[in-house]
Amino acid sequence: MDKLNKDINRVLYDQSRIEARVRELGAELSKDFLDKNPVLVCILRGGVVFLSDLMRYMTIPLEIDFMSVSSYGDSTVSSGIVQIRKDIDIDVTNRHVIVIEDIVDSGLSLQYIIDFLEKRNPKTTSICAFLDKTSARKVPIKIDYFGFEVENDFVVGYGLDFANKYRNLPYIGILKEEIYK
Repeated sequence: MDKLNKDINRVLYDQSRIEARVRELGAELSKDFLDKNPVLVCILRGGVVFLSDLMRYMTIPLEIDFMSVSSYGDSTVSSGIVQIRKDIDIDVTNRHVIVIEDIVDSGLSLQYIIDFLEKRNPKTTSICAFLDKTSARKVPIKIDYFGFEVENDFVVGYGLDFANKYRNLPYIGILKEEIYK
């Protein structure tokens, strides 16, 4: 872990602050989706840490499923071309769907995912993102629930990666520029 920590310029949100906020989100979602048995659709891979913690703080019946999409590769900038690598298995027709995302920056991938899911006629579709990077937004997209806002820095940790590294950091930190340039 020391090697990973040395690559971090600054910690934005530590483990205890993350835990407190995820607990609040779990309570809010539980209240808003009481008696609705939502389907949490986690966007892999980055969203899995957030999903794991979030669903443990939800006190209502729910189901989970996963989608895998790609638009980054090993780059720090989205290509804008979204590929579905793994589709959901649950039929979401007339269901309340909550898309669980690690970070929303440009919004391009998430808009594609929402449009893709809407073709399956869910009753509602909501977005729950751990991080919201509004300064990088290229399409107008409404985030219904979010953990924290971040500036236009390259952040890693708590499921977020660069080249499949740093996901296991228990905090959100800004990656040193020399690592990804």
